[in-house]
Amino acid sequence: MTGLTEEERPVASPCVHICALEDDDTCSGCQRSITEITDWSRMTNAERRETLQRCHDRAVAKGLLIG
Repeated sequence: MTGLTEEERPVASPCVHICALEDDDTCSGCQRSITEITDWSRMTNAERRETLQRCHDRAVAKGLLIG
């Protein structure tokens, strides 16, 4: 049986089931925008990683995470 490589394995959704939009139209749970949430299933792994980085950057900017 052959396993999938890191590039082939789908990048998991960052959803934490705390779904509420903030004033800037990002989810308070995962920090994704509406567009990023709706497009997630159609994104490539590279696009998903870019989205995760933007989510991280948003969380840091909001003081939810430390750099």
